[in-house]
Amino acid sequence: MLRRDIFSLAGAGALALGAGGAGAAPKASRPRPAARKPSGLKLGCQSGPSNEEHFAYFARFGVKNICASPKIEDPSRLYPTVEELSRLKEMADRHGLSVDLTDSVLLRSTHIDREKNPAIMLGRSPQRDRDIEAFQTLIRNCARVGIPAVKYNMSILGVLRNISEPGRGGVEYHGWDLASAKPDKPLTLAGRVDADAFWERITYFLDRVVPVANEYKIRIACHPQDPGVAPEGYQGVDRVLGTVDGLKKFITIRESPYHGLNFCQGTVSENLADPSREIFDVIRYFGQRKKIFNVHFRNIRGHRNHFVETFHDDGDVDMFQAMLTYKEVGYDGMLMPDHVPTLGVRNAGGAYAYNLGGPPRPDDGHLEAFAFAYGYIRGLIQAVEHIA
Repeated sequence: MLRRDIFSLAGAGALALGAGGAGAAPKASRPRPAARKPSGLKLGCQSGPSNEEHFAYFARFGVKNICASPKIEDPSRLYPTVEELSRLKEMADRHGLSVDLTDSVLLRSTHIDREKNPAIMLGRSPQRDRDIEAFQTLIRNCARVGIPAVKYNMSILGVLRNISEPGRGGVEYHGWDLASAKPDKPLTLAGRVDADAFWERITYFLDRVVPVANEYKIRIACHPQDPGVAPEGYQGVDRVLGTVDGLKKFITIRESPYHGLNFCQGTVSENLADPSREIFDVIRYFGQRKKIFNVHFRNIRGHRNHFVETFHDDGDVDMFQAMLTYKEVGYDGMLMPDHVPTLGVRNAGGAYAYNLGGPPRPDDGHLEAFAFAYGYIRGLIQAVEHIA
């Protein structure tokens, strides 16, 4: 028999076996992946700007649920119109995104000395009453266009940071060290604000806003104060929402299913003595009471009075365990990156330009840091959905 005939017969035999011919070994069946059980957990983001380019960036990395800010055409108006909110939603729709949360030009995480609209936190009527009316109008307008929640801060000192340290690959991890903070730093324009005065301002706001949230079924989500400070306060201000006990008290004022927290896991961790151990029970406390309306899902290295903010996988908190805990309590909202590390860009004066959670800029690495965070959070969500 010619060589070519032998090879021809061998090839035909192989095809016959492969096709399940006589004597063929049974094909090994590929194991099916375990079924995922939808948890309701959603990858989200609040970074800006809210424009076509950035919304396309969200879509590219699988972010479908977002917090976004409408463009207010009249800068003197302190709330967006129905038309302005509708345009925001329409732009999101074009990219397959859902606007699950928006913010207000009032009550931001800005230091009071730089805040353009400080009356609510200064307790100064009648302007605070006009500002509260604007916040009420925002709630009503969100209900009309179908945006289910509004986030806000009740802060006087803003976000306190005074240290940085190198992270991996040349990034900067930013943080706070109480021991090196200047104890003689001057008071803010708010003057001295003790706990009683702070709680009065919080209660005054909630008494007027929670009933409107109830009527229109819009969640209002308050961010903890970032970070907590010493019991005697800092710059004359007692940060009453800078402890877990303070947050527990906060959610009992004007109790309502529409009054809760923009739960910043990073900030709460910053306010704990041992976040690697304590954070899970804090999530359970607020999660079981359905007071977590949104999650800033980030990690830190350190503890109360000394910490830096890290990449998700480079801090002290077991983020997989945290994700399991959100699933355990039945949380079904967004988990979003916040305060991602920067590339340590310095401004003209030589100081670090900390772009903490603000609009991404190519020069500070925010786009790539957020992209890493999206993949990490999405992976954790998928992992916990494979667990009963």
